[in-house]
Amino acid sequence: MGQAVGQMLPMAIGIAFSPLPIVLVVLMLATPNGRLSGLSFLAGWMFGLAFVGTAVLLVASAEQASSEGSPATWVSVLKAGLGVALLVLAVRQWRERSSSEGAPELPGWMQAVDTFSPAKAAATALLFSAVKPKNLILTIGAGSAIAQTGASTASQAGALAIFVVLASAGVGLPIAIYFFTGERATALLAELRAWLTRENTTIIAVICLIIGVTLIGDALSSLTT
Repeated sequence: MGQAVGQMLPMAIGIAFSPLPIVLVVLMLATPNGRLSGLSFLAGWMFGLAFVGTAVLLVASAEQASSEGSPATWVSVLKAGLGVALLVLAVRQWRERSSSEGAPELPGWMQAVDTFSPAKAAATALLFSAVKPKNLILTIGAGSAIAQTGASTASQAGALAIFVVLASAGVGLPIAIYFFTGERATALLAELRAWLTRENTTIIAVICLIIGVTLIGDALSSLTT
C-alpha cells in the first residue's frame, strides 16, 4: 500500500489546497447554524472524493490498469491527458489572477451562505469535490495512480481512504480551528479567509502547474521504458 499512497500523495495535497471551499467553510462557521453546516460540508466533500475515487478504481480494475507490475499503456496516456488539462487550468487561473492588492469580491452565492441549510452545504461540497474541474482531474489522477501499482484490492481501498482524508485536510482545518481554538477562532479564521481569497487564483495556478508537469513526466517515463 505504501507505493499506492506515494503515487497519489501529490494529488491529495493539490485538492487539500483548494482555496474557495476553505473560504466557504469559514463563512459557514460564522453563521448561527455554522457548526452543523461546516460538518455537513466536510461530509459531502469526503463523500464526493470517495465516490469518484471508487469509480476510477472499479473501472481501472476492470481494464487492468497494471501490467506485470508496471502501469498499462492506457493509464500512462490518461495521466498525460490529465497533466495537459491541468496545465491549461494553470494558464487560465494565472491569467485571471487579481491585479489589485485588496481581496477580490466573492461570488454572490457565497455571500448568501448564511441561508444554507446543512443539506445544501453538503450538496455544495459534493459539487466542489466531485464536479469542479481541478478536483475532478486530480481525483481521477489519484485513482489511476493507485490502480497502476497493481496492489491488492484491500491495499487500494486503504490508499483511497488515506487519499480522501488527506484531500479533506484543507476544508477540515477551519472546522478544527473553530472547535479547538476557542475565542481565538474568529480572528484566525478571518485571517485565513482574507489570505485565501486574495491568493486564490495564484494558489490554484501553481498547484495545477506542478502536478500537471509531474503527471506528464510520469506518463512519458512509463511510455518510453
